[in-house]
Amino acid sequence: MSDFDWKGLIKSVAPTAATLLGGPLAGLAVKALGDAMGISDATQEKIESALQSGQLTGEQLAAIKLAEQNLKLELKKLDINLEEIHAKDRDSARKLQAETKSWVPAALTVLTIGGFFWLLIGAAMGEFKLTGSDVMMLLLGVLARETAGVYQFWFGSSSGSQRKTDMLTRKD
Repeated sequence: MSDFDWKGLIKSVAPTAATLLGGPLAGLAVKALGDAMGISDATQEKIESALQSGQLTGEQLAAIKLAEQNLKLELKKLDINLEEIHAKDRDSARKLQAETKSWVPAALTVLTIGGFFWLLIGAAMGEFKLTGSDVMMLLLGVLARETAGVYQFWFGSSSGSQRKTDMLTRKD
């Protein structure tokens, strides 16, 4: 198939479903997305093909967002906590680092954060033109996202902060 990032599209509309697609609960996400898109006997390949066609309707988009909410409820019924799964994943990566003492995470950290600040400082000093340059804006976005991931790896997640924000914005 093409280089179309269909999982990126799903992640922007239905982040829980996108997360599940990469793991043992992928079947739940495929069923939810397939049902929302009107795809019988859905598979990841069929979903990808439908998204690549560029024929996603507003009704299907709304159905995908509803499926995302229903998927969250289903996970809650099954007592599956995605944040706990993510925390265990980060913890296992940190334990692996402690055991192997690999230089790779540190090198990637330096490259990622260094690249991010190099780009920002270069733009501030007029060395790089960010406006009107899709490539530079894409690079900035990727480096910003990955810098956040680096901080999460080394210093932990800000899930507590996110829960606080969610509680403050909740309308009961």
